[in-house]
Amino acid sequence: MLKARVAIVTGGLQGIGLAIAKELVRQGAHVAIGSRRGDDPEQASAAREVVGGQGLVAALDVASTASVASFVDQVNERLGVPDILINAAGVSVHQVVEGHSDDDWQNVIDINLTGPFKMIRACLPAMKANGWGRIVNIASTAARVAEATHGAYCASKAGLVGLTKAVAKEGGPHGVTSVAISPGWVETEMLRQSAQKLAAKSGRTQAEEIAIMIQSNPQNRLIQPEEIAALAAFCCSDAAAGLTMEDIQVNAGTLW
Repeated sequence: MLKARVAIVTGGLQGIGLAIAKELVRQGAHVAIGSRRGDDPEQASAAREVVGGQGLVAALDVASTASVASFVDQVNERLGVPDILINAAGVSVHQVVEGHSDDDWQNVIDINLTGPFKMIRACLPAMKANGWGRIVNIASTAARVAEATHGAYCASKAGLVGLTKAVAKEGGPHGVTSVAISPGWVETEMLRQSAQKLAAKSGRTQAEEIAIMIQSNPQNRLIQPEEIAALAAFCCSDAAAGLTMEDIQVNAGTLW
């Protein structure tokens, strides 16, 4: 259990991030959710219900050093020093490499890779000082097996796995673990958006594209966000003290 642990979840308004936040709260953690839309009362309403009075939902742009500093300061003041950091914020762009604009490329790298770096940089010193910390980065099977039309995404997630391992080395002597969780296709709004974009190019329907995703693995199903949440919560527990420097695949039996 994670009773009274202070946890940050980025990108926690929906999908994997929100599922992880729910599980951490269920296990007793005080959770702060950060999102670009975190200051929008309507869009953040579900997250506020999840964290309750012992938590925090606020605006956070992980690509901005100033925003990261402001958010972590709010967490320190409201909840205490963070023990747990879940980097779940992520974006993608569907385009062949030569079709990536500079802005498309930079946006994906900023959010998926530089964002986690900035969050880790802001939280790691206190974790080291306290002799305990858990960092979980939501990567992707795309980090190991590339996919056409996802160049920036694959590059960002591969970089995130590398960052995860470097942080594990640095945090190890101080009781801080660092792991990546790399899902395959997870049933989220991001997946539905991806299927819609693929459909627009292939001529198939969104439902047909999702069916192809489902058929791509031996279990013939989509991973559920709650599966990732349960694993992330375990990685944050005292029982997982020796689990670090790993890229854990949750892929229903296949890679991209």
